[in-house]
Amino acid sequence: MKIAFIIQRYGAEVLGGSEHLCRLVAERLAASHDVDVLTSCAQDYITWKNEYPEGADRIRGVTVRRFATTSTRDIEAFNAFSERIYDKPHSRADEMEWLKQQGPWCPGLVEFLRRNHQQYDVLIFFTYLYATTVVGLEIAPQRSILVSTAHDEPAIRLEIFKDVFRTPAAICYLTESERRFVEMQFPERPLLEETVGVGIDLAQVQPYPRIPAPSADEEPGASTAGGDATEPATGFEDESPSLDSPAHLMARGAVFRRRHRLYGPMVLYGGRIDPGKGCEELIQYFTEYVKEGGDATLVLMGAKLMVLPEEPYIRFAGRLSDRERLQALEAATVVVCPSPYESLSLLALEALSVGTPILANARSAVLVEHCVRSNGGLFYADRDEFVESLKLLTGNDRLRGELGRNGVEYVRENYRWDVVLGKYERLFAKIRNAR
Repeated sequence: MKIAFIIQRYGAEVLGGSEHLCRLVAERLAASHDVDVLTSCAQDYITWKNEYPEGADRIRGVTVRRFATTSTRDIEAFNAFSERIYDKPHSRADEMEWLKQQGPWCPGLVEFLRRNHQQYDVLIFFTYLYATTVVGLEIAPQRSILVSTAHDEPAIRLEIFKDVFRTPAAICYLTESERRFVEMQFPERPLLEETVGVGIDLAQVQPYPRIPAPSADEEPGASTAGGDATEPATGFEDESPSLDSPAHLMARGAVFRRRHRLYGPMVLYGGRIDPGKGCEELIQYFTEYVKEGGDATLVLMGAKLMVLPEEPYIRFAGRLSDRERLQALEAATVVVCPSPYESLSLLALEALSVGTPILANARSAVLVEHCVRSNGGLFYADRDEFVESLKLLTGNDRLRGELGRNGVEYVRENYRWDVVLGKYERLFAKIRNAR
């Protein structure tokens, strides 16, 4: 089959949940299908500035066709326009103007799709929110699948999105929480719906055990992992360290800890470091944790889109390679997921997959679902719950070990790639047969 993915941004350098998920699915399906991606030339979602060259490229077995945006976004003007749209009566024309101001506005992409859609057996649109989906879905709805990545936010209540959720041949959801939300929000939907999730690669068995992390006053080089020697296994340990290397050099996550000079408990966040992702609140809550005697270090990895306070207990690790990201997740004592708006949270699933427990924002139904179904983490509704939960997780080795084992099993049972790709294949067959 020939498949086209349509998404607002695409590339190995692009940070974003739906963009990253789209790339993972496209690369996996490219092993057995002819896959194109139609996207903008933008890398940054704030400005939509054209940074990639226009035209076709080949990335990891996927043909990527990029189209220029006609303008950059004035974020202040857009935010002001959004407030008016959300709070006051307006027309459909106003909503289309909002969509254009939001960006990316790529008339070349839409025109290419109009001229060439018949060469594709299936069109997969990622994320309901952008013009690439809203306008593109109108072209060949009978062969279109929407991966909505929906969550409760002001924009989803605009009238234009009612058409988005009733137009495609099928809708894919990432979690049952997302599906329930969409069912309540949009009574008119296609007959074909499926909770597909996403595949998570389980880490290979590591040739080192989890051993105690040094406290902040220990000498560097004592012990650099986040667990305890008696901590229950999470599925990634060997029975004993190598006889050729000191134990502290063999500890799980030791490479990351040595590189960043991290000692003692480590709380990790990964993704866009942005107030919209809950990072401002995270730093406020973590500061209270430190004031109440907590001795962990908060490490933030990803693209920094806000100013970070210069405090000894906050460290910025920057943007990491996939290998370094895995090392960081293994090194962490706890991974924190502070975003109140999530349709999946790859960060949470990746942490659970390596046996690291999570601490999640209870305002996100999806994150609560992961914690409850996996029994692999805790969730907090306010500052006091955050502080007490973090104290419990950093101070109880046995609890962390049990949560870690549960998290690994949860990912193994629900987020294997063979299960996810099988669901896509069944949808493709149903759409093809309906035609």
